[in-house]
Amino acid sequence: MNEHRGFTLIELLVVIAIIAVLMAILVPTLHRAREQGQRAACLSNLKQLTAAWIMYADENDNKIVAGSTGRGGENNVPPKEDGWVHWAGYSDATTEQNQIRAIEEGALFPYGKTSKLYKCPSGLRGEMRTYSIVDSMNGWPTKPDLIVKNRMRIDRPGERIVFVDEGWVTLASWSIPYDREAWWGSAVTQPGILAGGNRNFDPPPVRHGDGTDFSFADGRSEYWKWLDRRTIEYGKMMPGSNPLQPGNPDLHRTQKAVWGKLGYVPVPENN
Repeated sequence: MNEHRGFTLIELLVVIAIIAVLMAILVPTLHRAREQGQRAACLSNLKQLTAAWIMYADENDNKIVAGSTGRGGENNVPPKEDGWVHWAGYSDATTEQNQIRAIEEGALFPYGKTSKLYKCPSGLRGEMRTYSIVDSMNGWPTKPDLIVKNRMRIDRPGERIVFVDEGWVTLASWSIPYDREAWWGSAVTQPGILAGGNRNFDPPPVRHGDGTDFSFADGRSEYWKWLDRRTIEYGKMMPGSNPLQPGNPDLHRTQKAVWGKLGYVPVPENN
């Protein structure tokens, strides 16, 4: 007579331990693969949006589309112009349908007729747009004498940022100071971009593996991984983090790419 022998408790624990080890190895690998796929899709979206941005300028005597959001006369959009997208409100306070309508009514939509181009795959539930134009490209006049309104006036277009995968977006264009060694915002006292006044800040985006995607005026897009821990901490809105970051190479690099130059003498970079 054959006897059916089951697993002992020790054997089961060994199997469970092996499975746990394999999961610990595989899960980070799968996460990285998923992130790389999202990053590649995001870079493609930005490249297509920038192609639309260039086509708009080609058809408007090289005039750059308004970089803030809204109809003419809203949110610093000139009265006789139209924002690249319209403003429907913050993504946590408006419907997905209204956000999509604001995209479709914008000045760039005729040049790339799909709302999916405006959102990174890593975007959060309810976010229909995660991309913004930077201030210097006909956006919010944080430094009026350096705002570019004609594409032919862009020096070294391959080095000048147009779009940023910002993640949480505001009604204005994406801001970074020209003449201060700091990101845009204040010291963080409450965690998270939605806490208190944090939603009005423009921290360095960190959704893509502690980095973000940018596009440039020559039409290409590129991933930048942040090197300074202060960039990441402020990007994640960690309490105690401060936008004032002397010697931060991430900050210097981004300011140069937005404004074309630095408006201050930087502290030597931290290595």
